[in-house]
Amino acid sequence: MAKRLVIKVTAGEEAPERCSQAFTVAAVAVASGVEVSLWLTGESSWFALPGRAAEFKLPHAAPLPDLLESVIAGGRVTLCTQCAARREITEKDVVDGVRIAGAQVFVSEVMGDGVQALVY
Repeated sequence: MAKRLVIKVTAGEEAPERCSQAFTVAAVAVASGVEVSLWLTGESSWFALPGRAAEFKLPHAAPLPDLLESVIAGGRVTLCTQCAARREITEKDVVDGVRIAGAQVFVSEVMGDGVQALVY
């Protein structure tokens, strides 16, 4: 099993099951002791803003704010630079613990030894 897991979530409220899967897998991996890096891209970018995860509802799924909080506490959460810029989101806008970084950082993370990458 890989010791590090990089998850890129591209889906938001328009694809709730795919979105929830990404956050759930990230949170379970963190709880299992895996080093996790969760990337918010596309429509999931909005969840980097305070209160936005609380607006997400999916029956029979763990609450998105709880999942996000656990990943921030035990892993790393990154908002894509270009995705943030397109939505006029800046570092001062995001939830504490979320950083903004670009493709170069993503590629660096996924190319590391022992890394498993997933895209939702």
